Amino acid sequence: MEFSALVKQRQSDRKYSETRVEKEKIIQCLESARLAPSANNSQPWKFIVVDQPELKEQVAASASGMGMNQFAHQAPILVAVVLEKMNTLSNLASVLQNKEYSLIDLGIAVNQFCLQAADLGLGTCIIGWFNEKKLKKLLNVPEKKRVPLLISLGYPISKTRNKTRKNPEEISSWNSY
Repeated sequence: MEFSALVKQRQSDRKYSETRVEKEKIIQCLESARLAPSANNSQPWKFIVVDQPELKEQVAASASGMGMNQFAHQAPILVAVVLEKMNTLSNLASVLQNKEYSLIDLGIAVNQFCLQAADLGLGTCIIGWFNEKKLKKLLNVPEKKRVPLLISLGYPISKTRNKTRKNPEEISSWNSY
């Protein structure tokens, strides 16, 4: 698919069919995330694919507290994104520059995962609201690690929506703020 069409197609899908997602497609999404650039090639991420139905339901429950993210129960796959340690050079640069390079890197990798999914006809939604403590326990994530995001993955049943965005002049300028 042409890149500009792919960007227009990718959206936050919150309704999924019951169709099983092929393992090969999940692996393609993981490979696209794996190939994402990162500060000093640190690659500070680990993706935990949850496809076992009972566990997936428990993970969905961790994301659907207070009425939020009920669609997570419908998604056939949930992917937990674990923030891993940066390498020494990236860590030093983060401190010296006062920038969270690991979170920037993680965002790039997650975006590549989601764009690849869209190219394969899959839908995704990046989820930031969930009970991280409960989720880490369910997935045996070490206590000191963070899980900043979940990704729902499946075949969407909603049509691609028109995107409502700010106009270009509101989000960009040339040569000065």
